[in-house]
Amino acid sequence: MTARKLKRNLGFTLVELLIVIGLLGAIALIVIAAINPIEQANRARDTRFKSDGAQLISAIDRYFAARQQFPWVPDIAANNDAFFGYVTATNYGVGICDDPAVSGCDDDGFLLNTDELKSEFRNRDFITTTVEADMLYIGKASETSSSVYACFVPASKATRQKACDEEKVYTLNANGTRTDVGLATCTGATGTDWTTNLWSVCIPE
Repeated sequence: MTARKLKRNLGFTLVELLIVIGLLGAIALIVIAAINPIEQANRARDTRFKSDGAQLISAIDRYFAARQQFPWVPDIAANNDAFFGYVTATNYGVGICDDPAVSGCDDDGFLLNTDELKSEFRNRDFITTTVEADMLYIGKASETSSSVYACFVPASKATRQKACDEEKVYTLNANGTRTDVGLATCTGATGTDWTTNLWSVCIPE
């Protein structure tokens, strides 16, 4: 083999390098599109909201079982089964925060003082945010319904689509009731529609 041929076989040409770089870039774009990191982050956020909502409802139920009244009863001086909501989880009556008129959410509320929840719960995103669409809402419809609901505006497209398909998308009312948004309304709706109208999914479903 001559020195000239040996030299030619030792490396890649510029064209070959450009082709390889182009192929790697295309593969990277396909992978990123498939993974969609923003959607994955939104799904993780929605999962966290569901978990925290379930923990909060369990804590409220335990509080009721031990005292035969909900945390908000002393606050509104009503009977044990009075409606409540829908309010944000920062509301004094929910039991995470102490009276916000006095201390904001710097001090523990009923559920934390009775060890139904850990104090770290006051540091959750939905407690510290000022954006309505990023808050967790709590409500109870009336004396005829014993169910307490935790509701939130989902961020991921997958969660929104599933809730819409199953017709479990709601607007929340001040008297603790929920109004169905309806399949025709939420189908094809944008993320802005969800956040502006505060269309919510709830736990339990």
